[in-house]
Parts: sequence; structure tokens; C-alpha cells
Amino acid sequence: MRKLFFSELSSCKETKLHAATHSWLPLDKGKLSKFTAHSSSSSSSIESLMKMPEPAVLPHFKPADYVDILAQIHEELEYCPPDDKSCLYLLQFQVFRGLGETKLSRRSLQAAWEKASTIHEKLIFGAWLKYEKRGEQPISDLLGSCGKCSQEFKLLDFVSQISAESHGMISYDDESDEFQGSSVVHLRIRDDMIACDRRKLAALSTPLYAMLNGGFRESYLEVIDMSRNGISPIGASRMLVLLNELPECLNDEQVVRIFSSANKQQRSTMAGNASFSLYCLLSEVSMSISATSDVTISFLEKLVDSASDSRQKQLSLHQLACMRLLRKDHTEAERLFNAAFTAGHLYSVVGLARLASLRSNRHFSLKLLDSVMSSRWPLGWMYQERALYLDGDSKLENLNKATELDPTLTYPYMVRAASLMKRQSVEAALMEINRILGFKLVLECLELRFCCYLALEDYRAALCDVQAILTLAPDYRMIGGRVAAKQLRMLVMENVEQWTTADCWMQLYDRWSSVDDIGSLSVIYQMLESDAAKGVLYFRQSLLLLRLNCPEAAMRSLQLAREHAASQHERLVYEGWILYDTGHCEEGLQKAEASIAIQRSFEAFFLKAYALADSSLEPSTSATVVSLLEDALRCPSDRLRKGQALNNLGSVYVDCGKLDLAAECYINALKIGHTRAHQGLARVHFLRNNRTGAFEEMTKLIEKARSNASAYEKRSEYCDRDLTKADLQMVTKLDPLRVYPYRYRAAVLMDNHKEKDAISELTKAIAFKADLNLLHLRAAFHEHVGDISGALRDCRAALSVDPNHQEMLELHHRVNSQEP
Repeated sequence: MRKLFFSELSSCKETKLHAATHSWLPLDKGKLSKFTAHSSSSSSSIESLMKMPEPAVLPHFKPADYVDILAQIHEELEYCPPDDKSCLYLLQFQVFRGLGETKLSRRSLQAAWEKASTIHEKLIFGAWLKYEKRGEQPISDLLGSCGKCSQEFKLLDFVSQISAESHGMISYDDESDEFQGSSVVHLRIRDDMIACDRRKLAALSTPLYAMLNGGFRESYLEVIDMSRNGISPIGASRMLVLLNELPECLNDEQVVRIFSSANKQQRSTMAGNASFSLYCLLSEVSMSISATSDVTISFLEKLVDSASDSRQKQLSLHQLACMRLLRKDHTEAERLFNAAFTAGHLYSVVGLARLASLRSNRHFSLKLLDSVMSSRWPLGWMYQERALYLDGDSKLENLNKATELDPTLTYPYMVRAASLMKRQSVEAALMEINRILGFKLVLECLELRFCCYLALEDYRAALCDVQAILTLAPDYRMIGGRVAAKQLRMLVMENVEQWTTADCWMQLYDRWSSVDDIGSLSVIYQMLESDAAKGVLYFRQSLLLLRLNCPEAAMRSLQLAREHAASQHERLVYEGWILYDTGHCEEGLQKAEASIAIQRSFEAFFLKAYALADSSLEPSTSATVVSLLEDALRCPSDRLRKGQALNNLGSVYVDCGKLDLAAECYINALKIGHTRAHQGLARVHFLRNNRTGAFEEMTKLIEKARSNASAYEKRSEYCDRDLTKADLQMVTKLDPLRVYPYRYRAAVLMDNHKEKDAISELTKAIAFKADLNLLHLRAAFHEHVGDISGALRDCRAALSVDPNHQEMLELHHRVNSQEP
């Protein structure tokens, strides 16, 4: 067997990884060699490959009881003065960020901007929103093409938008407040002269207002010398727009110097009372650029200095500690982690435990964690962290407990799979890693499964996973970042039979029909290398990514579909979906109609029907949607899309009570391979009082579908209590993020007067998923057993998740009236 090396080209040199180190992927005459499971070299190379990096110490605000913190914030928002609201919404943003709830965190940021009571807050949170929405400018352009101006994407004129009546701001009434001298004031900074609007400059802070309009000598000057005030020309001239140029402005050394060297007084001049918010934003941006840079450390130090209450100190100290740890500044990191922990941030114990371990004192790491776990209800991350300092069975016991308490943690699955690989139990390792990939698409887990398939010599399956990885992250690097995924794909490609375009379409039909979304993604990736119509393929890719809960990647694919559209009418359809998926339903409809005006097509009619069904509750809408879907089905398309249209048409017929027509649609959809139509047909059986037929129909879907947690959940509605219980247990095993099973089990326990167990069942899920329905039900249970404070706490936390939920608002009002 010849030795193989992977070669990587970079701008300066070629790196070679020789077979002596990675003999699990050698080549013989252009092929991957047969993986010898019993050879010592293979065993050692797999063991080297399977080394799992420790989970990162996350630089987030992670309260031990997020429900309690959300409830506190909600209560404070009810009673606090207007000046405090933005800071509270910023804290809420940090809580949701720590929970990984992207949509909720952005909504909190939007609320912080809306409730801003000073110009500084308005500017800071507006800039933050703009930074969060970077890359979304095409959506603004599309809205403009529909005749709608989207203020959320344009550069805001913060000063002109702030109401003169806003509490805490300086008010200017032309009749009562007269500016002294010219409306333009010039600031002289050494040899530079900068012209400023006197009114807007004065509005930035009370000191500037006093200077320009308070009867001082400077109030009458048209030129004011600021050379000795520590202000640079770039700082004075661009302060209003600097934040709106993030992250690019942080490449300017002078800009960085302004923010990083500002003392307390200068920070007050720049940001008023919003210094903490300012440095929260700057730190966030700088960490995304380079977590260990001097700039990041400087901003975080200013963040610590700006913290004014315990929760702000917990966040700032912990974030700075995390960055110090990454820089291997262990002494300072320990001091900061300890300060954050002492201030009440329990998660900071993770940093302290890591540092103790680095000093070869694993016993002290365990002691730290045990002291925390003994003082409260333990969480999954505590057992995960504890496992790092144990070996053998004790390690696995802690990892299993971590998964039991928080099944969303990735690290335990990977360690268990790697351990099984080392013991040559490759099939068992594959089953373990499939547990998490069944409900959470994680690149590192796909990479690990790729290695499992190599060990099994299943190169087609290995190719599938590496192509799925490249779909999600085109520049992804594997084996600890040493090899580009694209290179490994090329090596594996040489060991599988090449598919023609016709083969690819057949494979796509098979995988789509078997609800194998990852497999479908892989086939589309391969098809995109051919001369096939790329717009259509990128569109299909976006649909799969949405099903896999990857909204950002799905939007990226939709944008690519738009760029590669073969015609104007096709491009309009993709633009319509972009608008619809970003909440602009009416504009999406406009694009569909514009496309139909050019050429009648399946996708244009389908989009119009889909958007119309979602935007209108009028009974007459159903007839229009039916007509549009029938028009779509008359247009040329492939079986994949026609099956979806038939399925949607069946759903409309069911809602209209036309069960025979619905059944016909579902049967026709099944004939062309749309497997999900079994679920619609089951519903028809059920509405005809044929529960057995409904159960059997869902069983067929379970047998065919690669991803079938939702099918088990739906089948549970068509069987007796014992079978329902078994099906819902299977749902939780396959996808622990689905909340209905927890709610059902809790309701059954409540019916059996096991109130404590019912609440415990909900608490188990709430610990790792901030879900409105779970919190709502637990609040109702707390009220039922007379725990008014517990009910009120859950109501407030639930309203943090959805402030406008009507049933939740009613329960909150009722419970709040009962509080002593």
C-alpha cells in the first residue's frame, strides 16, 4: 500500500499530512484502501482522530434559572421609569442570546431601540440592529421595488426621529429656546476645523447643551477651540455615524483609540448614561472579529468599568474572563471568573474548573462543581463539565446524566460515539451520533459520522455527509481544522460510482420521498456542479434547509436562487419567497402576480396560493387558493413540487369539509412519491370516524420516512392511551425538542391527581427549551395547586417569550390579582 498525503494549497506554502499520521484515509491506485478494523495502525489513527476538544466556555449571560431572571425583568419593566426600559431589554436580549434563541434576542434588541429614552440609546441600539441585519440589504431593495420603504434597513437619522417630549432628552421649542449665534458651529481641533449643526450637537448631551445654549462664552462663539479636550478630529466629526459603520470602522486605529482610551468622563460625553450599552455593542462586534485581540480586551475592560448593577457585572466580568482564558492569561482569567461567580453568575464556575484542571488539580475542579450542584437543582451543563475531570464509567455516567437533563448538548453524544469507535463498535457509534443528528444539525457531528462511514467503507454515505457539510459551510475544515472539507470530498469521490444527471434526479426523488433531508441536500450539492438549472436547485436547497431549521442558510440559498434565475419570471418568484420568508407577505404576493403576468408557471401560482392562504382568514379565500393550486398543477413541473401542491390542495379541501376531494388529492400525491401525504390521508380517515385507518396510514409514513418523530407524534392522536404513551415516548427519544409529548404526559399526570409529577414533567423540558406553551401550562398548574408566586413567575417569563399572547395575558391578569 502506498503512502498518501493530503496537500493543501495556501498563499505561502503547501502543508502535507502524511499517512503515518492519518492512515485511515490512504489511497491505492486512486482508491481509498479497505479500512482494516483489526489493524493496529488503523486503531491508533482512529483514536487520534476521535480526540474530542473540550466544549467551549461560552461568553454568554447564562443564569442558573433563566425563567426566574426573565420573570424579574418582566416585572421590572412593568413598574420601572421609562429611562430604565432599554437597559432591561438589553438584559433580556443577553438572556435569550445565552439560550440560543436568535429570533427572541433580536426582538428584545428591537424593543430596546423602541423604548430608548435618550439620543445615545437610540443611536446605539439602532446601530446594533443594523449590525444584526447586515447582509439583509437585498430585502430592503426588494421592498423598494414594491413601492415600500423599509426603515428597518436604512441608515436612521436618529436625532430627527427622537420625540422632543421623550423623558430625559433635551427639548427644543423654537418659540422658547433660541440658539445663540449661527445655526452652525465650528469646532477647531488643532489644525482641523469641523462644521457641526449646533442644534443636533447640543442634543447629544447635557454638557454640550449647556456649553452651546447656556449663556457661557462659548455659547456666543461660531468657532470653539476643542484642541485641549482630548477629542480627535475623526472622533468629533464621525461620532454620529461611526457606530453605523460597524464592523468596518473598527479597522480604523483612530476610531478604536477613541473608544478604547476614553475615561469615565469622556464615555459620559460620548454615550451619556448608555456607556454599558455602547461597550456591549463594541465588545460583541470585536469578539466576532477576533476574540483574543487587544481591542476586544480593551472594550471588555470598559464594559466592566461601565457596569452599574449586579447583573451587568456578572455579564461583563464573565465575558472578559472568557477572553482572558482564550489568551491563556490564566491568573487574570481566574480573578475575573471568581468575581463573576461571586456576583452571582453560577455558570462562571466552568471557567474556574477549567483553570484548576490546567493546573493538574482535577480534584479541585470536581469539588467546585459538586459544591454548586449540591446547592440547587443540577443542570445538564454541570454534569457535562463534571465529566471532563473523570474517566471510565464515571465519565460516561455523568455524560448520560447531562444528556438526560439537557439532550441538546452536543459534546456528550460525540464523546460516547468516539469511545465506541475506539472500541471498534463502529455501528454503535453511528447509532449514537444519529441520535442528535435526528433533531439537531451540527457540523461537528456530521464530521464525526463521516469518519464512522469511512470506517465502515461506506464511501457513498461518507460523501453524503461531507457534501451536506459543504452546503452549510463551504469553507469548513475537518480533522481539527487541518484539512479542507472540499479536499476530503475529492478523495472520497474517487471511490464512488459517478452519477449522471438522470441518476441524480432519481436519487433526489428517492431521498425526498423517504424524508431524508440530509441526503437530499447532498444530492443537490452534487447536481449544482453540473450544467443543470442552478436557480431551481438552489430553491430546492432552501426548502430543505428550512425543514432542517437552518433559516440563515436557507435565506442564503434563496438569494443564490435569485442570482441564478434563468428568466425574469423565475427571478420574481424567488424574490417573492424572500419577501414572504422575511414577513412581507403582501409584497411576496405582488412578486407572484408580476411573475404570472409575464408567464404562467407552477412556482408563481404555488407562491401566490401559499402566501394568500397565510395572509387572509376570509372564507372566500379558500376557493381562490383552490383555484390557484389547480392552475399550478396545470403548469409543467416535476413530481416533487406537484406532490407538494396536491398535498396543500388536500389540506384546503379538508378545511372546507370536502373529504372526498381531499382524499383524492392525497392519494394522487402518494402515487407520485409525496410520502407526507400519508398524514393528510390519515386525517381524512379520522374525520370519517375511522381511527384504525388513520393509525394504519400514519404507520406507513413511519415506515417510509427517514425522519419520523413528527409522524409518531401525529399517530399518537389515533390510538388508545397506552399506545399514545408509547408513541410520545418515541417522539421524545427521536426529537426531545418537540414539546407536545411533555404537555400530554403532564396533563395525564394532572388528571390522575399527581400534581407534583405533572409540574416536574414540564420543568424537565423548560430547563433546556424556553417555550411559551410549556410555561403557560406550568403556570396554570401552579395556579391550580395554589402556588400563586410560581404561577406569576411563569406567566411573566412566558410573556417575555411572547408579550402579546392573549391567553397568557388573561392568565397573568387573573394570577396577578390573586397575589397578596
